[in-house]
Amino acid sequence: MMPRDGAARIARRALLLAVLVLAALLAFGRSANRPVNPPLSEEQATYEQRLEGMERGRGQHEDLVILAFSGGGTRAAAFSYGVLEALRDVEVTSAGGGKTRLLDEVDVITGVSGGSFTALGYGLYGDRLFELFESAFLKRDVQGALIRRLLNPLNWRALWSAGWSRSELAAQLYDEILFHGATFAELERAGGPVIAVGATELTSGARLVFLPQNFDVMCADLSSFKLARAAAASSAVPVVLSPLTINNYGGRCGYRQPAWLKAFADQSNPPRPAGRILKRLEELERLDDAAQDRYFHLVDGAVSDNLGLRGVLDFLEAFEALRLAGQPTPLDHVRRIIVFVVNSASSPSFDWNNKENSPSAASILVKAAGVPVDRYASESIELLRDIDARWTAQRAIRDSVAFDKKKDPTVAWVANAPNADIYPIEVSFQVLADKEERDYLNQLPTSFALPADAVDRLRAAAKKIVLASPDFQQLLKASGGHVEDNVRKTSVGMR
Repeated sequence: MMPRDGAARIARRALLLAVLVLAALLAFGRSANRPVNPPLSEEQATYEQRLEGMERGRGQHEDLVILAFSGGGTRAAAFSYGVLEALRDVEVTSAGGGKTRLLDEVDVITGVSGGSFTALGYGLYGDRLFELFESAFLKRDVQGALIRRLLNPLNWRALWSAGWSRSELAAQLYDEILFHGATFAELERAGGPVIAVGATELTSGARLVFLPQNFDVMCADLSSFKLARAAAASSAVPVVLSPLTINNYGGRCGYRQPAWLKAFADQSNPPRPAGRILKRLEELERLDDAAQDRYFHLVDGAVSDNLGLRGVLDFLEAFEALRLAGQPTPLDHVRRIIVFVVNSASSPSFDWNNKENSPSAASILVKAAGVPVDRYASESIELLRDIDARWTAQRAIRDSVAFDKKKDPTVAWVANAPNADIYPIEVSFQVLADKEERDYLNQLPTSFALPADAVDRLRAAAKKIVLASPDFQQLLKASGGHVEDNVRKTSVGMR
C-alpha cells in the first residue's frame, strides 16, 4: 500500500498539472471581441416610417397576408416550415385572373425564438429554403453541436472575454450552418416579405423587434447586423443561454417621432385603439437614451411575445386609430387581413391530479414558466377576433339606413371604420383531430435537436391543420371559389 504522504504528493501533482493545462489552454485559446453594432448617422435616419413598416412594397393588393411563427426550438422551426410548405402548394386566383401560390401572397412574417429561424431563412432564401433547411438546420443536432463548442477548452478564453457570451458562440454556429454571413441589408435586397423577428430587452421586459423602425429609435444601424445574431438573440432562453448584448446610441442621430405617432401622443383624449400604440411608444422611448442605457441585453423573444403576435395587434390597432382620426393610411384599399397564427406550444400531459404527493420543484418551475405564456397566446388570438367583430359592427351601423352622419355622435367612430375583414387562422397542436398524433406532438421537447421522424411529423401536421381549418375554408369560400388545392389529400392524411 502506498504511504499516505506519497498519495497526497501524487494528487497535488495531478492538480498542478491540471491547472497548468488549463492555464495553457486559456493562454493560447481563442479570445474574442463582441461584435459591435455601428451607430446610425443623422443622414441615414428615417422619420416617417409607418405602421411598423408592414405595408412595405405591397402595392395595391386587397389581401394582406401575415404569418406569425411562435417559439419552441426545432419543434417551432419545423412546424412553421410545414406551414410554408402548405401555402406553397395551394394556388389562388390573383386579382389579374392568373394563378399564383398562396405563399407568394404573404406580406409579413413575424417570428420569435425557434420560429425566427424559419422566418429569417425564408426571407433570405425564398424558395431555396425548401432545398436546404432540412439538412442545414431541422434535421441537424444543433443543440449537440453547441454543447460541444461550449465544452471545448479552446473556446473558454473567448467565453470569458468582456461582453462575449454563450449566445455569441451560438450565433457563430447559426451563421456557419444556415445564414453564411448574411446581414439585414441582404435580407432587404432579397425583396421578399417583411420579416420581423423579436427579442426581449432583459432590464425592461420590452419587445425589441429587428426592424429599421425600432433600430432608428436607438440610432443604431440595422443593415450591417448579422441575421445569425438576431436569431441567437431571439432564441436566447434565459439561464440556458446568456443574453446577447448590443450597443444603444439613442439620442445621437436626431431621431424624431413620426408625425402620425406624435399626433396621438399629444392628444389628451386619443381614440381608444391608440392606447396600444401609446403603450408601445412608452416601450420604444426607453431605447432613446444612450446616456442612461448604453447597452441592451437581449433574451428569448418568447418571454415578451411567444406567438410573435403582439406586433401584429399593434399594427392593426394603429391602422384603426389612424382611420378613426380621419388620416389616410397605406392600407385603406385592403379588404382582407389574413393572419396565420402558428402556435407550436406543447402541452405535455401530467398525472399530478391522480397523486397525493405534490409535484417536484423542477416540474412546478417548468409549468409555472409556461402557463402565463400559453394563456396570453390564447388571448391574443381572441383579440384578433374581437378586433374583427368590432370593425364588422362599426360597418353595419355605418351602412344602416337609420345611421345619420349629421346627428349621430359616433360619426367618426363609425363613418371611418376599416373596411377590411380579419381572418385569424389558428395552426396549433390543439386543433389537430387525431388524438394520438396530437399527444405525440405535445410530448416533443423544446430543444434544438429532434429525430428526423419527429421533424417530418411536425411538417405533415402543419399541412393537415392548415388545409382542414374551418377558418381557412371560410376564407376560401369568401374568395368566391377561386382557389385550387394542389395538395393530394392522401399525402397529408386529410379525412
